[in-house]
Amino acid sequence: MTVVKEFARPSPEMVAAFRGQSPATLHEAMGKKGAMSFPIKPLYQGMTLFGTAVTVSGGPTDNLMIHAAMALTRPGDVLVVDFKGMTEAGPWGDVLTEAALQRGLAGLVIDGCVRDAAAIRAMGFPVFCRGTSMKGTTKTQPTGDVNTPIVCGGVMVMPGDILVGDDDGVVVVPQAEAAATLTKAAERERMEEGLREQLRAGRTTVEALTLEPCLEAGGITL
Repeated sequence: MTVVKEFARPSPEMVAAFRGQSPATLHEAMGKKGAMSFPIKPLYQGMTLFGTAVTVSGGPTDNLMIHAAMALTRPGDVLVVDFKGMTEAGPWGDVLTEAALQRGLAGLVIDGCVRDAAAIRAMGFPVFCRGTSMKGTTKTQPTGDVNTPIVCGGVMVMPGDILVGDDDGVVVVPQAEAAATLTKAAERERMEEGLREQLRAGRTTVEALTLEPCLEAGGITL
């Protein structure tokens, strides 16, 4: 078991720059990297999050390490939990949600399930997970790690990475790539706005995206 109490964090200004960013755009800007697998989705539609990763490896039937990690969080952190994809237990519920709110956390991302879904929605806390399970877990097994590299939703997550989530899912932006990703995301948004302007002017997507050669290679002419 390893518990790392301190790690390098991005500046508050850098994290704040990801507010309102589209996970899909960030994913494209990084060369189609960083997107967590399909099952990791918001507990309820409309949930969004962005913040700095505090990582946890634990489970699959005990949530003690989640409690340990919670004690090391700071306001604006996102707790990112590798719970081994377990869907027959809910290691997170309304009590941990209350604790997270009191500590100012920005959200939870867990490769596993949660419970007390209606209460979490009423509390307004962003949760991204595989689904829900009413089954509880134990709190007695000090096995796992806090603030070490983990894999969550098929993506490597380091403590200090930046996570952004919306209805499409969650993307992980490595801390070292944060500034460059923002620049590339802005470029992509400008490019897409240019495409939309062409469509408004009457061009087809085939024309705007120069897809004719691809179609012609398959013997298709329009």
